[in-house]
Amino acid sequence: MRELERKHGVTWRTVRKALDSFRPEPRKKLPPRATGVDRYKPVIDGILRADLDAPRKQRHTVTRIFHRLVEEHGADVSYGMVRCYVAARKPEILVESGKAPLEAFVPQTH
Repeated sequence: MRELERKHGVTWRTVRKALDSFRPEPRKKLPPRATGVDRYKPVIDGILRADLDAPRKQRHTVTRIFHRLVEEHGADVSYGMVRCYVAARKPEILVESGKAPLEAFVPQTH
């Protein structure tokens, strides 16, 4: 038991539970943690919505959105967090505005 404790970095109670049970008990679902980008989500959404009407060459890139957050709002978020949020949110905003289809299906014939 002590070797298992050291190997997995758990207490003796956890090892005892695992050895006594037939199946391990399911892990608890943790509530989603707040991220640094949560405060700036309305700002990012506003930028993405404004870009819907802009010509293609004048739309904001993720890098430009990140720099605007840092310069105009003093945001202390990472570029990766902004990139992940924009990647997830941009298609949703396109669907909400009606500029993108909900689903696309192309039947194949052989």
